[in-house]
Amino acid sequence: MSFVNRQKEMKTLNKEFEKKSSFTVIYGRRRVGKTTLIKEFIKDKKAFYFFADKQNETIQINRFKNQLGEYFNDDFVKKIEIKDWDTLFDYFINKLGNEKFILVIDEFQYLCMVNKSFSSIFQRIFDEKLKEKNIMVILCGSLISMMYSEVLAYDSPLFGRRTAQIKLKPIDFKYYPEFFKEKSHHSLIEMYSITGGIPKYILSFDRDRTPLWNIEHNIFDRDNYLYSEPKFLLQEEINDLSRYFSILQSIAAGNTKISSISSQLEIPSSGLTPYISKLIELDILEKEIPVTEDIKNSKKALYKIKDNYLNFWFNYVYPYQSYLEIENLTYPLEKIKSSFDLWVSKVYEDLSRENLMWESKVPFPIKNLGRWWDKNEEIDVVALGENEILFGECKWSNKHVGLSVLYKLKEKAKAVKWKNGSRKEYYVLFSKSGFSDELIEASQKDSTIILSDF
Repeated sequence: MSFVNRQKEMKTLNKEFEKKSSFTVIYGRRRVGKTTLIKEFIKDKKAFYFFADKQNETIQINRFKNQLGEYFNDDFVKKIEIKDWDTLFDYFINKLGNEKFILVIDEFQYLCMVNKSFSSIFQRIFDEKLKEKNIMVILCGSLISMMYSEVLAYDSPLFGRRTAQIKLKPIDFKYYPEFFKEKSHHSLIEMYSITGGIPKYILSFDRDRTPLWNIEHNIFDRDNYLYSEPKFLLQEEINDLSRYFSILQSIAAGNTKISSISSQLEIPSSGLTPYISKLIELDILEKEIPVTEDIKNSKKALYKIKDNYLNFWFNYVYPYQSYLEIENLTYPLEKIKSSFDLWVSKVYEDLSRENLMWESKVPFPIKNLGRWWDKNEEIDVVALGENEILFGECKWSNKHVGLSVLYKLKEKAKAVKWKNGSRKEYYVLFSKSGFSDELIEASQKDSTIILSDF
């Protein structure tokens, strides 16, 4: 398969490559494609790539040395003993010519794990030995909390050295046709609702089969890495796995307010705060407020699991593991089949909001975009301009959307308190299955009504 997406990141890397000396940090959650990005970037350049692991420091220095020997075709260095990083980098620098060179250390955080002083050691090596050379340094890591503390944070030894940083995010939905070339638009949305833009998950699916087939034969297969993936993702980042899992399970079950999570788990709200903050830091949870409110002052905050696969897993794998462990798939599969359209509809709402930014039919510049809710009502899409506001409804259904949906949306919009009296209102309707003739006719006569068959 050809390399998909990542044009912006490749542009950043190429820009850094043009500098005489540069220091780029690439980080992000596991499976998001960091190593693939790096290998694509260095494939036609002079580069040395080292993948760190959890072995002790002596073994890693020796492995680094032997790989350098292989790279520079030097059998002698493979036979001698080198015990410290300074000697190793002295050898490396002596082998460099004047031509531009790239040094990549992948999973950098493991070197910091086996030697607490490694960030300081590497800072000194960079300042004294590498900084003035015609070299591009790339440090890459998956443990987000350690990459912050060892490389990015203000008090980390390497702070101030980086010339660029890339936080790699999942693949945008608009690139899914490049992975699933024969799938319909609606099938792509179904696939995205589970894989969520993570390249490793996308490539693990049988692209000729349906989402439900892949759930049964991949996700529900105890021997497939997807079955236990969230445990693997989180166990290195956090200590109390059971507490975090309880919180994520509660949110997946619909307890999206701190008070309802607290009530279900019988833990005081104050006791949940550090766990919630950690999950937000790790890019697993996100905090949502109604789009018209100030995030600092709003008391209407909800929490949602950002990653589609983790959300799916906590909805349909974790609660049914007692069935899945004994390979009794019937009940879990029935639960999915009966609610899969509802599951996809929630993701369809997210994608519809994003679609406004990709292919905007909105007749004003969008300053803020999100959802809106109060005790009684909820609106799927609300976009704010200077004095303009757009309200949207998303329907993942097999029926045409008609005028009644528009009328109901207009009624709900009245409850939204934002620049009342001076605002210009627009309405957008998203529909999986198209629109009634009456609604199409109404939209043709009224420019404030926008229809999207996204």
